[in-house]
Amino acid sequence: MAGKKWISTKFKGVRYYEHPTRKHGVRFDRYFAIRYQKAGKRVEEGIGWTSELNPEDGQNWTEAKAALVLERLRGAARHGKKEAPTRIAEQREIERQRKESERTAKEQAEKEAVTFSYYFDNIFLPVFEVGRKKETTRKAKEHFKNWIDPVIGNTPMKDVKPFAIEKIKKNILSASKSPRTLQYVLATIRQAWNMARRDGLIMEDSPTKSIKVPKVDNRRVRFLSHKEADTLLNALQEKDTLAYNMALLSLHTGLRMGEIIGLKWCHVDTERGIIRIMNPKGGEGRAVYMTEIIKAMFDAMKYGEPESFVFNRTDGKELKEMPRIFFEVVAELGFNNGITDTRQKVVAHTLRHTFASWHVMAGTDIYTLKELLGHSVIQMTERYSHLAPETLQNATRGFERAIESAEQEKIKEGNGQVVNYTT
Repeated sequence: MAGKKWISTKFKGVRYYEHPTRKHGVRFDRYFAIRYQKAGKRVEEGIGWTSELNPEDGQNWTEAKAALVLERLRGAARHGKKEAPTRIAEQREIERQRKESERTAKEQAEKEAVTFSYYFDNIFLPVFEVGRKKETTRKAKEHFKNWIDPVIGNTPMKDVKPFAIEKIKKNILSASKSPRTLQYVLATIRQAWNMARRDGLIMEDSPTKSIKVPKVDNRRVRFLSHKEADTLLNALQEKDTLAYNMALLSLHTGLRMGEIIGLKWCHVDTERGIIRIMNPKGGEGRAVYMTEIIKAMFDAMKYGEPESFVFNRTDGKELKEMPRIFFEVVAELGFNNGITDTRQKVVAHTLRHTFASWHVMAGTDIYTLKELLGHSVIQMTERYSHLAPETLQNATRGFERAIESAEQEKIKEGNGQVVNYTT
């Protein structure tokens, strides 16, 4: 500050100057400085303003506190103590490092105290819910409430070990729940854990990594014959138009029930015979092609607003699943009588499975079927390959005919002598 006038205090080596305009209390703000000898040279350092706080005690600077700092620095310089600061800048750096160390230790302690329950409810779920279906979030909450929270909810994340996950596994299987349920619960734990690891809360791999899960084969085997499908559709048509239309659509397009429930009128293009699936299970949208029967079904329906759902409950509320009447009709027809294996039972998904099965038996190749079903990987579609023995036989016959034709060409080229190109 140009033109500043230094004023001595009653403490030798401590002086100050006043700010020309700024006040602290009733007096002008004062800036303190100290002077002392170090290694035969005069050293002068600024301490701070009266309005500023001393980092050591959190109180405002005074000439007396400046004198205490001066005495400490003089002593360190006089005795050559390496561990003590000999300049105010060194003292401030030491104080800064001390506070940084305390802050780091506090943050680490807070991290280590975070329980699985706290992290799941307050950090994981709000992120997990974004962009996911309500049913997916509901399931994750259900897994946590029923199986995860009772065992590790109050355990700090850092203390969750594989033996605790083994206990969760034992509880699920002891309750006669399916291996699939166990898989879903472990997936919920793993997703929360991986997010915590990404956030730097923990460093270890998920404790679910070493847990062995029984193999699950819940792939549906049962599909409807054409006669069974006609019987089901006729019965539904007599009792409930909504269930009939949804069943017909699934049977003719292979749409998942969730895709049918989420279908909006802006997705339906009867002129081109296309249904656009925007948010499928596999993640990528696709176009589904209508049969003439499906075109006629849509044309007979009353079109709604572009963003309104095609299928709604009679009370106007949003559908959650296939109407109950579907399952009542299936029961009345006796399709599931005496069947205990869930893979063999007729459910709403059986319609999609029937669509795929009929396609394969009609000669549709697996790669084409993969696109029609919207599968993300070919392995999901290959389950239907056993339904195409005639197609495979026909392919073999075609292969044989191609070889025979090539042999005939070789005979012609060799003027009646067989030229064997394969040896």
